[in-house]
Amino acid sequence: MKIRSITYFFNPGWPLNQEKIQEAGKFLAEAKAAYQAEGYEVQTTRVATVPFPIILGEPLIGLTTRMSQKMSAAIKAQGIDYAAFGPAMPEVAESYELIPDAILLSENIFFAGEMATPQKGISLPAIRACAEVILRNATLKPDGFANLRFAALANVPAGGPFFPGAYADSDNPSFSLALEAADLAVDAFSDAATLDDGRKALAAAMTSHGAKLTSVASVLKYQFSLKFNGIDFSTAPYPEEARSLGAAFERIGAPKAGMHGSLTAAALLTESMERADFARVGFNGLMMPVLEDFTLAARAAEGILTIKDLLLFSAVCGTGLDTIPLPGDVTAEQISALLLDISALALRLNKPLTARLMPIPGKKAGDATGFDFDFFANSKVMTLESAGLGRLFSSDERLILKPR
Repeated sequence: MKIRSITYFFNPGWPLNQEKIQEAGKFLAEAKAAYQAEGYEVQTTRVATVPFPIILGEPLIGLTTRMSQKMSAAIKAQGIDYAAFGPAMPEVAESYELIPDAILLSENIFFAGEMATPQKGISLPAIRACAEVILRNATLKPDGFANLRFAALANVPAGGPFFPGAYADSDNPSFSLALEAADLAVDAFSDAATLDDGRKALAAAMTSHGAKLTSVASVLKYQFSLKFNGIDFSTAPYPEEARSLGAAFERIGAPKAGMHGSLTAAALLTESMERADFARVGFNGLMMPVLEDFTLAARAAEGILTIKDLLLFSAVCGTGLDTIPLPGDVTAEQISALLLDISALALRLNKPLTARLMPIPGKKAGDATGFDFDFFANSKVMTLESAGLGRLFSSDERLILKPR
């Protein structure tokens, strides 16, 4: 298990408050050293701000690109790997339109787009705006890679440490931990004699690590007068079998990830995580990014694992759709229909879900992907069974869905 990110939340203001960014850099350097001293590898340090439409306000929203360039340089100077500017918001419609240019002109800034919240319901215009952002991002690079830095959000609260969905909701600084923990699930069920043994082993491993991680956080929060939000133990994978959530499905007993039995494996893993005792923030569900998971990528390439399967898994445990390779000729209407279903699931089940979709220019369903990225396992472009939305779904309404 590794720490994927120590994420620091704050409001840098505009113009950017360099002193606040320096404070973030100092904290993250100290925190990284503290966790490394306890034997944990820290892959990245990151900052997440309050949503950029709130920082700039509607009158200054046109400065989004400039702000992203300034932040990109500022965090690099402090040794911070990445920053997230939070979601575009329906109240500032132009905020969605500015994201592709801001991504193009900065190499380490992530964005998101709000689609649905319990208070506001589902915004149909915001869903269409997110779909347009995804299509425009896809053309920024020949391989569609720019969409790695954008996610559409449904019912995602502040404080979660995983990018691109991380954002702050307070001017008071805080921090959270994002873990790469799929290997804990693989190990727990590889050695288990029974299903219950596996569940107990996974919960025990998470509880043990959680106590150790929180102990370090307790020292840091008093040293720096910060709030510790908690840990997101979502089972983030790495593209090798020993750190693959899909491999955990198959260790439990699903013939292949995506076949019948996989839904039960997914529910079982999440229920095991719920038994663990640790300070929680963010998703704490099953993270199933197809292109970041060795086994899921292989099963998608075989045609066994589909987008509908992943959406179904989200109903019992998942965190949404992540790093999904789509055909380059997919339309905004087709993407919007998928985003609407994700939003409805998130509100009815009262859980956070995201969509990080990656149309690949020039590729069609079944074509091999060709990414050259250490955190990706290549697969094949997945079929999107969508024909777009019509009639009442094509309106500008807000759809209020109460949780069941």
